[in-house]
Amino acid sequence: MLDGIFLHHLKSELCGQLAQARVTQVHMPGRDDIVLLLRSKEQGNLRLMLSAKANSPRVHFVTASPENPDSPPMLCMLLRKKLGGAKFAGLRQPGCERILFFDFEAINEIGEQENLTLAVEIMGKYSNIILINGNGVIIDSVKRVDLTVSSQRLVLPGLKYELPPPQEKSDIVNADSKAIAKIAAEIAQQANDGSIAKAALGAIQGISPVVARELEYSVQAGQSLEEALENLHNAAQAGNGTPVIIKEQNGKLLDFSFMEINQYGTAAQVAKCGSYSAVLNDFYAEKEAYAALRVKYADLTRLLANITDRLAKKINIQTAEQIKSRDREHLRLWGDLLQANLYRVKKGDMIVECENFYDENKPIKINLNPTLSPAQNCQKFYKDYKKAKVAETELAKQLEKAKTELLYIESVKASLEQAESVAEVAQIRSELTQEGYLKAPTGKQKKEKELPPRQFKTSGGFVVRVGRNNRQNDLLTLKLAEKSDIWFHTKAIHGSHTILATNGLQPTPEDIAQAASAAAYYSKGRGGDNVAVDYTEVRNVKKPRGSKPGMVIYDNYKTVYVEPKIGGFEE
Repeated sequence: MLDGIFLHHLKSELCGQLAQARVTQVHMPGRDDIVLLLRSKEQGNLRLMLSAKANSPRVHFVTASPENPDSPPMLCMLLRKKLGGAKFAGLRQPGCERILFFDFEAINEIGEQENLTLAVEIMGKYSNIILINGNGVIIDSVKRVDLTVSSQRLVLPGLKYELPPPQEKSDIVNADSKAIAKIAAEIAQQANDGSIAKAALGAIQGISPVVARELEYSVQAGQSLEEALENLHNAAQAGNGTPVIIKEQNGKLLDFSFMEINQYGTAAQVAKCGSYSAVLNDFYAEKEAYAALRVKYADLTRLLANITDRLAKKINIQTAEQIKSRDREHLRLWGDLLQANLYRVKKGDMIVECENFYDENKPIKINLNPTLSPAQNCQKFYKDYKKAKVAETELAKQLEKAKTELLYIESVKASLEQAESVAEVAQIRSELTQEGYLKAPTGKQKKEKELPPRQFKTSGGFVVRVGRNNRQNDLLTLKLAEKSDIWFHTKAIHGSHTILATNGLQPTPEDIAQAASAAAYYSKGRGGDNVAVDYTEVRNVKKPRGSKPGMVIYDNYKTVYVEPKIGGFEE
């Protein structure tokens, strides 16, 4: 989360790079995004991203050129008119609030100098970018806020710009030892439930939850609260911070910060970056790429969910019918007893009572269809019995087919969840088309490049290959792997086929464990910490005739329990 102290460091960094820079172009690649192209003699061309997106508000330099709409929005045209050729004049931040003011010196339509300010407010869903003139009057904004949105603070052209209501919190950046002691006392008083992190968030201006948790972690690790606050104060000073990105061991983004983070231990990777701007650029580029990928396969997710629901409903209905068909012996009994007592029944009777010669001649009542003759009632009992017997056999086949199909769909879901690129999604889409779940596109289609299996090396130098989808799983296991290679798969959990290429050599237990960890990582068990993985030689893996892609059976296997991870591998 982009907090006020991170912005404090970023402000110092941007000031140095933007000095003497002039605005050459203005773009709006998105409704809530503004990209300023600037040029300075020392830094050359710079692209400054200002974003007011609710889920990712930020300010940083970008290395790639965002794609722009064919027709620029009206606000973009206004910004070009006002800021074109404007000179950067300074950057301000009120305390540690999440607001940056970019000041510019521009020339207006009549050739006079005009002071303009872009206020970038980073406040979650209330984030905004506001253009203000030299008199503090709003010219326009990315998001206009009228009385239908807020009665507290209006953001409309012609109104005086007002700062958001200040938070009554302590400034750790400019605090001296006496102030730090006071903050420590306040946090200690508020943390009566034991949550220092929660109390710190309520007491200190400009810190994010990850920083508050780090403060609590430091105290739990043996530091006094004042010592931990002193370290935070030092890290908040310009030039003292350490820009970092935090990821889980599996590579999933967690957070970023202006200081080193130790609270995750070995459960996360904390990577230092060269600059605060680079942190934001890299973090949000990866985050938005992942979001774009999710959009690419949203239709596949819906399709698989619908198929899963249909199959689950079908299985439930067939299971109920199968249970009902098993309860059929009474039909044959009634047929036998009625046949022996036809002389006692006449058409129109609704019930007959007779002796059950299969059960010590105990009396039994048999319900009849009054519209049928006694002989027809008897034949109907036998016919219904045979029908139920056939139904049980046929339902068993249909149930097995539906359950197998459901397993296949779940395996496709697992592959889709693990997809890391548009090309991988395209291959899964192709697989579903070949299996008849999607209509083949009409016209000549561009052939998608086939991706190779994921490949790693164990610490012992053995190559590990992991399938990206069901078709590739089959190719990897049944065609590419040698019979003496070792095959891995999570036990009773959907996942990728994983091959440890042995080249006739004997891998160490560590090599086995690392390959198993990769198999667990590329499976539905990724979120676990002790996942069972079966492994056996490839010669023991067979594909049943007519089975769906990726479906195999295996024997003569062993099981190892591992943590899902690919850390320590050399790709």
